[in-house]
Amino acid sequence: MKTVESPPHEAIAITPVQAPPPAGDRRRRRLADQARAYGFLLGGLVCFALFSWYPAIRAVVIAFQKYTPGSEPEWVGTANFTRVWHDPEFSAAWRNTLTFTLLALLMGFAVPFVMALVLNELRHARAFFRVVVYLPVMIPPVVSALLWKWFYDPGAGLANEALRFLHLPTSNWSNGADTALVSLVIVATWANMGGTVLIYLVALQSIPGELYEAAELDGANLLQRVRHVTVPQTRFVILMLMLLQIIATMQVFTEPFVITGGGPENATVTVLYLIYKYAFLYNDFGGACALSVMLLALLGAFSAVYLRLTRSGEGDPA
Repeated sequence: MKTVESPPHEAIAITPVQAPPPAGDRRRRRLADQARAYGFLLGGLVCFALFSWYPAIRAVVIAFQKYTPGSEPEWVGTANFTRVWHDPEFSAAWRNTLTFTLLALLMGFAVPFVMALVLNELRHARAFFRVVVYLPVMIPPVVSALLWKWFYDPGAGLANEALRFLHLPTSNWSNGADTALVSLVIVATWANMGGTVLIYLVALQSIPGELYEAAELDGANLLQRVRHVTVPQTRFVILMLMLLQIIATMQVFTEPFVITGGGPENATVTVLYLIYKYAFLYNDFGGACALSVMLLALLGAFSAVYLRLTRSGEGDPA
């Protein structure tokens, strides 16, 4: 009877288990990581404090002073606020700013949402149209305003040339007291809606498709799907963008400064443009800072009330 020899056993390499580093080394490594993190954070905080917090606090102080660069400031109490309040341009600036904000909400808030809905439904050339929509945001604001200033020119501007080609009556656009503010709203909407459209697109694409399928099975048409599915699912984004847009449009400056210069007949003088005039045309930094504090107080109060009213439904299911 033959015996079968078993193969020789192979040597198995045993890797020694490394012992964990001592507790002291782990603690030192963790402290070093935290120190590096706080170091990077400290740099950002210093820049933010130097270029944001300090100017804001300094403006509040100057609002109660008679201040001219190069001279010793003099405390005058609320005299700057009283003088600004009785300025004939004060009421016109606030009226134009509030009107601009309202028109921007009616036009600049609805148009990006509709554009996002249209882009979300596209099946071809999505990337191309997203670039086209976002392209105005990449143009410097002053360059964009100068392009629209030429576009609105009542003589050889492209807008009136197109109307003449279509045998339609022309308009004064930004040169008319009745149409200047609306013309600036169109410019601001065109220049700034690209980022808003992309944010809406991200929100729309995060909505589960099953909700739309269920709505279609229930017989809901397009408008009903938008009302009962799209709007509730994007409610938080809509509310936050509305707040940010109100704050931004209340600080409109570039379009009135470049296109109309506050005219015609103070039809486009805004609060921020009036602040610019006080500081750099009248050399009245106390009045400019007083007007800035008024704007800051209004925006802060509005933001607090807005967040208070919208916070109650934040945790409700959409």
